[in-house]
Amino acid sequence: MIVYEADKKQFLHHSDFDDIEDLILANYQITTGKRVNESEIRSWRESLSHVARVLRDDEIPDEMGVAIELHIPQSSKRIDVTLTGRDADGNKNAIVIELKQWEKARATEKDAIVVTYLGKGQREVVHPSYQAWSYASLLEGFNEAVYNGGISIRSCAYLHNYTRDGVLDSEHYAGYAAKAPLFLKGARERQKLREFIKQHVRYGDSKEVLFELVNGRIRPSKALADALSGLLAARPEFVLIDDQKEVFEAVLSAVQTASPENPRVLIIQGGPGTGKTVLAINLLVRLTAQGCFGQYVSKNAAPREVYQHKLVGTITKTRFSNMFTGSGGFHGVEPNTYDFLIVDEAHRLNEKSGLYGNLGENQVKEVINASACTVFFLDEDQRVALSDIGSRDVIRSFALTKGAKIDEYELASQFRCSGSDGYLAWLDNTLGIRETANIWVGPTEYEFRVYDTPQDLHAAIEARNGQNRARVVAGYCWPWASKKDSASWDIVIGDTYKRQWNLTVDASLWIVAPESIAQVGCIHTCQGLEVDYIGVIVGPDLIVRDGQIITVPEKRDRHDKTIRGFKKRLKTEPEKVRAELDLIIRNTYRTLMTRGMKGCFIYCTDEQTREYFRARCTPAETT
Repeated sequence: MIVYEADKKQFLHHSDFDDIEDLILANYQITTGKRVNESEIRSWRESLSHVARVLRDDEIPDEMGVAIELHIPQSSKRIDVTLTGRDADGNKNAIVIELKQWEKARATEKDAIVVTYLGKGQREVVHPSYQAWSYASLLEGFNEAVYNGGISIRSCAYLHNYTRDGVLDSEHYAGYAAKAPLFLKGARERQKLREFIKQHVRYGDSKEVLFELVNGRIRPSKALADALSGLLAARPEFVLIDDQKEVFEAVLSAVQTASPENPRVLIIQGGPGTGKTVLAINLLVRLTAQGCFGQYVSKNAAPREVYQHKLVGTITKTRFSNMFTGSGGFHGVEPNTYDFLIVDEAHRLNEKSGLYGNLGENQVKEVINASACTVFFLDEDQRVALSDIGSRDVIRSFALTKGAKIDEYELASQFRCSGSDGYLAWLDNTLGIRETANIWVGPTEYEFRVYDTPQDLHAAIEARNGQNRARVVAGYCWPWASKKDSASWDIVIGDTYKRQWNLTVDASLWIVAPESIAQVGCIHTCQGLEVDYIGVIVGPDLIVRDGQIITVPEKRDRHDKTIRGFKKRLKTEPEKVRAELDLIIRNTYRTLMTRGMKGCFIYCTDEQTREYFRARCTPAETT
């Protein structure tokens, strides 16, 4: 889909004699049916005038194709400007240009991430060269007109208001600038961009390449599919066993038989460590290898980032990163755009999308409508936020509304917590989630220990981190002071235990970043993931009095988004909201305390709570 297309001569005429932003706005509204905010209209007006100045060169052919807002397959992103034509040898070329109005930016330690002013404040965003290069890589991996039709994609970024200052063009970002050159403010930079364009477009194509790009079949390339399959085959942690393999084959069959006329929805329930995510990644890779068009979807970024990190090898992350996406981008997607969508951690889906929760109608409905076959992996006992609405009942309801055939499966094989169903039953009983016969936990089932100080807990976890497979996490009861002041401590207990939250540098890759053993993680960066040993700091939001678990949502940090708005809701429906909050806090600690495959060590800030857990352990399991 293209919002605006013309040849160079027409584009310059519209720029000189018409308000080109009005033409684009009208086409955008007709094409998408959506409204556009004033800031984007201003962006079109200013940035496209600079593009017109670049193209006013007699050596750039009048018949060169010019596209504004070319939609990128497998994403909600659009390419700002695409130029098409043929080079000196007659080869078909397309140039992808990412436009920015930035005036200043600040470097970060993160790969391809910078900080700049957007909207109402400073934000971390990807480097413009990386953005342009990633768009080109996506076209190369998923548009048949590109990988089979002989179209070469070139990319660059043009920041017409940005004076070169050694930040965006620093050595830290040089690798991406080499793949997608960076052109900045000034006549000399403008001439460099002209030369770049003329290098790749010597002859016009009268929009022929644009037509091929827009009408190219969206399917993963064989090279991409083969590379992903090879990576997965070489990693033993991705091998499927027992009921995983049975469900795997059932999903493959469902995707192959699904169609817009005969949609399918599969619900796969499984507790902690039953291999839901491993199965989901296997399905993504196999279905891609079979030529199906789809994505892995999760609300939380951490599972997406970690599993992308695991797949990196002979193939770069950029080539497959857009196969992993968040759950909030499907409200504008046409029905049955995808052959399949694999929704991991589906219990975390929300009703609304967007930064302010004001977009779309319902994420469950939207992902079902966007795909011929939608696969949901969920564990309803891992609902950890008031906004989590993913449940079997909700999924069934929207599937029936679409007229989809529904199949349900259960994953029972336990690969986490030493394969011990006994530990999970004990934990449910101990946290008061459900009553079981498992009153005690001992070393024959799982290594569970209670520590008297957070220092001892952290030291024990650090001692077991030989293979970078041990981490400390906590309930979200402490403010994130280091977000604004990198020298500040976040989790402060007593006079000697001072640690920072995980989100400042390592972000979603905290659980695999080697240095993060010194930090403390939270539910958002460990849910859906696992380590060998997990250390859990139980905060004052969960305490025990007279042998009964009591949850105290008021002790959560006030910026905790998982229970945002609960005080307002308490005024209108107190009993219902208290029950929801109680379950969310219990589920949060259940989830944290099941991240360890070999053991879970805990420290409780409340002494009575420590004694409660200690009393339910055999003597060998306390310290």
